[in-house]
Amino acid sequence: MATILIAEDDLSLNRLMKTVLEQHGYAVLHAQDGQDALMLMQEHHVDLIISDIMMPNLDGFELLECLRQTNHTMPVLFVTAKDRIEDKSRGFMSGVDDYMVKPIDIKELVLRVEALLRRSRIASEHMLTVGQTKLDSSMLTVTRNETAETLTAKEFQLLFKLLSYPNRIFTRMQIMDEIWGMDSTSDERTINVHISKLRNRFEQNPDFTIETVRGLGYKAVIR
Repeated sequence: MATILIAEDDLSLNRLMKTVLEQHGYAVLHAQDGQDALMLMQEHHVDLIISDIMMPNLDGFELLECLRQTNHTMPVLFVTAKDRIEDKSRGFMSGVDDYMVKPIDIKELVLRVEALLRRSRIASEHMLTVGQTKLDSSMLTVTRNETAETLTAKEFQLLFKLLSYPNRIFTRMQIMDEIWGMDSTSDERTINVHISKLRNRFEQNPDFTIETVRGLGYKAVIR
């Protein structure tokens, strides 16, 4: 059973989401702000976080940044009234996985939670299947129609990361930190070169494309 933490200071919405998610078989913890959420995480394992942005004490942006700085990789879904592109950009650049604008459709919320948890489980495994394409991290191979291609470690890690989270935007800084490491002497041109190589190698693959999101970074799109 997956455990979901809801950080939302609107108690009515908090209770509604908790009730619906429990009806769908999830264990649910609820917090009224970011500080409360961090305290709960010290006592409980959490598989996914649903967070408002505008909260007292520690807002959603600050909670997200704290999580990513401390290497918590669970999916985070923002549910918020802030719908400006500047807010969405800040959220995605800080590492949010999905974004819903209030008032929300509760059925859509459940679908998004299911999708985020499914992607998270995939990312924690060694195998990933996208259409007819199979990625094997133990062999660094990408196989389609019984034809296998072996990638370099960095190429494979980059492709696996993007395909594990379809449509999620990864900034160049995120990619550099997560794949090359914060102490790496490489720069963003290294990422551009690896993206270019992957595009050239898989441009005929009908299962996915790697797209540039101008001003933000890259994402994989499943066809």
